[in-house]
Amino acid sequence: MKTIAILGANGRLSNTAAKAFYRAGYHVVAITRTGAAKGLPAAIEQRAANALDRQSLVQATHGSDFIFNGLNPIYTQWKKNLLPMGENVMAACREHGAIHLFPGNVYNYGHKIPPLVKDDTAISKTTRKGTLRCAVEDYFRQQSSSHGVQTIILRAGDFYGGKMPGSWFDLAIAAKMKKGVFTYPGPMNVVHSWAYLPDLADSFVQLAAHADELSPFEQFLFPGHAMTGNEMKRHCEVAIGADLKRANVPWLLFRLGALVVPMLREVCEMSYLWKEPHALDGHKLEVLIGAIPITDTQTAIATSLAKLGVIAPAVRPENLPVVA
Repeated sequence: MKTIAILGANGRLSNTAAKAFYRAGYHVVAITRTGAAKGLPAAIEQRAANALDRQSLVQATHGSDFIFNGLNPIYTQWKKNLLPMGENVMAACREHGAIHLFPGNVYNYGHKIPPLVKDDTAISKTTRKGTLRCAVEDYFRQQSSSHGVQTIILRAGDFYGGKMPGSWFDLAIAAKMKKGVFTYPGPMNVVHSWAYLPDLADSFVQLAAHADELSPFEQFLFPGHAMTGNEMKRHCEVAIGADLKRANVPWLLFRLGALVVPMLREVCEMSYLWKEPHALDGHKLEVLIGAIPITDTQTAIATSLAKLGVIAPAVRPENLPVVA
């Protein structure tokens, strides 16, 4: 049985990935600062580590064949912590001979992000956070050549799905849906890339199964669900069974607030992604793993709204009462 250490197991993707690898038969070690990840099967081992303490992280990942790097400091700490965390993860991978799985994003393409991102799309460092992400991924690449640490990156769009807060879907789009309001951050006719977390986690499981076929440093694109705001709104309306009133994210107020609130400044820097149409081409991923796990869009959105308590969960046969 292979062992995978899941870093940041209380995070949205890491928590979902822990469950996905557990279902796939891995020995899963969930690592958090406190040693107590939420909502995981009891059989998943839990350990504590501070990702900024190299020795702590090396000890907590002992015995790992894979290390899933779901560490993601808040935006305002990226400059200080992003690369040091990456360096510590690489130290753990070197120590244990572990394969490094890393969720990438689309920040690397900057303001020049094209309508369809392909595997050979050029990097464009036009934002602070995009530059930082490129720097940490360049470090992973360097470690693959100098120390033989295998890194597999799966790049995806905005996350949605699950109960944990922190995505545009739950913090904005669904936030006022119980009151009949659909809040969208950009123009309604622009295509935006989304990654349904259960699908993304299952794709990482598939990549891990094919790791021995890959070179020391590989990048893949996860196509997920690419849709306009109008399409997203319609899916939400079908899920709740009612029309929704459209509302905008108050970007002007955000930008004014950004003058004094660092987090708002960081959020505003990435607002261009709601204006620039973009989707991800998953051809390379599909060639390797076959059919990419992609849940029907309507099902994914309805399930996500149910997890957030916006609508009642769908009735499943196993949840029906037993009739004597």
